[in-house]
Amino acid sequence: MTKQSAQPGNPSDAGDPSDTPEILLDDPAVDIEAAMRDALSAVEAVEADTSQAPATDREEASGTSETSETSDTPETPETSEIDALRREIADLRDRSLRTLADFDNFRKRAERERQEVRRYALLEPLREFLPIADNLERALSAGGSAEDLKRGVELILRQMQDLLRRFGVREVEADGAAFNPAVHEAVARTESDRVTVPTVSETLVRGYMLHDRLLRPAMVKVAVPPESAGARPAQESSPLQSSDGGRDGGRGEPAA
Repeated sequence: MTKQSAQPGNPSDAGDPSDTPEILLDDPAVDIEAAMRDALSAVEAVEADTSQAPATDREEASGTSETSETSDTPETPETSEIDALRREIADLRDRSLRTLADFDNFRKRAERERQEVRRYALLEPLREFLPIADNLERALSAGGSAEDLKRGVELILRQMQDLLRRFGVREVEADGAAFNPAVHEAVARTESDRVTVPTVSETLVRGYMLHDRLLRPAMVKVAVPPESAGARPAQESSPLQSSDGGRDGGRGEPAA
């Protein structure tokens, strides 16, 4: 027969062991669940008595345990160095995040400024061009003879040329200059015995340079030296002459 004794709490508080009732598990009349509930109630009662100990005792015990833990793990040079490295890593991480944020803000600001510069790059040239447009409108609306209109257009052209020079635009040299395919575009070609190399004889459309960069090539007519009348593109082939003047193909035999 199996026996089980319920011993709640501390054995010193349990009293005489003879007072503890015995539970006979082999007895069919015994209610096992009721016995387990009674044992659980007894354990909870013991735990409640233990929790009612004075708070001062618990505080003293906690203080003693903390002191013992502190004394068990004294701070070493290695521990302090690890803490310093951790703080340094955290500081470097914070700095890197701030640097990335600043760089992203700078990139966005530079992109906005670049778009504004591209959008308003022609602001000053167009502002200088407006008086010329005004003068053209006045010339069209003004009355007078054709000669007066011509003089007015010449004045506007001079004003336009002065404006181009202020912005660094200059005309490409063409008439009488040697033909330069980098700045000249040949649209016509004539032969002339007055030139020895291809030379610009006439400018059809003027070309312009902006500082050292080509804005538009000059469209020109090119004069080239004439080809000689007796010149032939290729010389005719002839057999070799032998030492005695006969045609022997270089074998030294007289011709038949």
